[in-house]
Amino acid sequence: MAWWARRGASRLIPLLLAGIAGLTGCASTPPPPPLVNPKTTTTTPRPVDTAEVIVGVDGVTGGYNPHTLADQSATTTALSDLMLPSVFRPAADGSPRLDRTLMVSAEVTSAEPYTVTYTIRREASWSDYAPIAAEDFVYLWQQMRSQPGVVDPAGYRLISDISSRDGGKTVVVTFSKPYPGWRSLFGNLLPAHLLKDAPGGWTSALAENFPATGGPFAIKQLDRDRGEITLERNDRWWDRPAALDRIVLRKSDAPGMVAALRSGDDQVALLRADGATDALLHQLAGVVQLDTVPRGDLVQLLLRPASPRLADARVRGAVAAALDRDSLIAAGTGNGPAARLRADAHVLPPSRPGYAPTMPSGGAPAHPDPATVDRLLTEAGYTRLAGAWMRDGRPLSLVIGAPADRPQLVDLAGQVQRQLTAAGIDAKVATPSPDQLYDTSLAGAAAASGAAPDGGVDIAVVPEPVGGDPATVLASQFGCPPPTPDGAKPLPGNPAGFCDPTIQPAIDGALTGRLPLPDALAAVEPVLWQQSVAIPLFQPADELAVRSEVSGPTAGAPFTGPFGNASVWQRAKH
Repeated sequence: MAWWARRGASRLIPLLLAGIAGLTGCASTPPPPPLVNPKTTTTTPRPVDTAEVIVGVDGVTGGYNPHTLADQSATTTALSDLMLPSVFRPAADGSPRLDRTLMVSAEVTSAEPYTVTYTIRREASWSDYAPIAAEDFVYLWQQMRSQPGVVDPAGYRLISDISSRDGGKTVVVTFSKPYPGWRSLFGNLLPAHLLKDAPGGWTSALAENFPATGGPFAIKQLDRDRGEITLERNDRWWDRPAALDRIVLRKSDAPGMVAALRSGDDQVALLRADGATDALLHQLAGVVQLDTVPRGDLVQLLLRPASPRLADARVRGAVAAALDRDSLIAAGTGNGPAARLRADAHVLPPSRPGYAPTMPSGGAPAHPDPATVDRLLTEAGYTRLAGAWMRDGRPLSLVIGAPADRPQLVDLAGQVQRQLTAAGIDAKVATPSPDQLYDTSLAGAAAASGAAPDGGVDIAVVPEPVGGDPATVLASQFGCPPPTPDGAKPLPGNPAGFCDPTIQPAIDGALTGRLPLPDALAAVEPVLWQQSVAIPLFQPADELAVRSEVSGPTAGAPFTGPFGNASVWQRAKH
């Protein structure tokens, strides 16, 4: 072999050995995997439906009749504003303003007899094409003057006749007495042609749904199990169509609504907030606009004279003196926005212009007064034995009623029970359905009329409507029932079961305009406090939260809420 060949071989051998060693090392330690470009994951945002607004609410369960005490709720008010026609609606300052989407005119046309003539737009009709006409006025009048558990019946009971002409589009209403509050009548008309002969009658009217609509929206779906009501634009609405295609009312608890507002799943929320929820809502500053919306009612304790156990004013006074009103207000409001709306008067709510406290400043019911409890119950013939107040071998035992579907009121009734028990007054809480409570337990005529059955509830923890005409509110809640003609069915009494002939002339005078309302209240309110008929606590209030992509929702006119102008709401892409 040539020298150069031997030299090349000597160099090649170490290289081959190094290569073999390298292959051996690779067998025990695999090389790193090749680099692969990772896949880029993209999330397609859900399209924004600018024709829909989702509103979080506390509840959607029925009934939905705005004229019954049992069905009063923020949702009932919302649905009524969206779907039922009204002759008058509140203006921004709360004064009644003719709704010209329904009416051509409404005016007093005669002083003797007092007569109001209404002219309805010819094109105004229900969603099944039936005209909105005189029969709807007649149906509402007939129910409101005679049914138990209705809202503000005093004005309807002054109507003596309703006639019509022009195919029912002109309605002539005659009153037995002058009635300055006539503009408060015939709000939220109902479709008489569907309801007057319906099974269950008035008690089932709007219990589950709305059979027809006469407003800018109609119900497409009402799902109680899911807690959702879907409303769509009413294509048979004769006036300017709503800007939105849909409004969805979706039930949730307060934390759920706050979370849905934060994420944008809800664009609006209307909820009854306690202090903790109010704090959560304020953490969304910059995301939502907040407004407080006072409701048109007062939470009150009705100490019912119609109850045999509370027929004695001294016993009612002792009950009032046993209660710690401040703690009841704190418990009922949860230190939320309603805590700023303490109600120290019976008729005018704190948010109404002209409100002024009428509650006596010292003693009960402003503050608990054990000495007064002892004095009044002793005067009424009771003796305290082993910590309990007894008479004729039986304890003073009271039933506190609260509607079963209002957990806040049920809890408040429990607070009342504990305070009375601590004072030696036996008490238990009953939670009937709202219909049972208002239509049966609280519907008996007042004890002073001599026709008061024992309905089983001595103290009622209820919201009493105060958003209407104040003189009508006064007469409806504290006035005596009108005299009953021979052979006629007695008219239901007021929920308080109260009638005092000494102040009835002042109540009648305010209702018919003979006496200015301030003068009537000056005569009536002291008597209500003195006789311990009712203990007003607070005016409930909701919080309205609106995300920035929705325009239109506001706190609304007094006592109506935000849905009165929902036909002009709009939603933009955020």
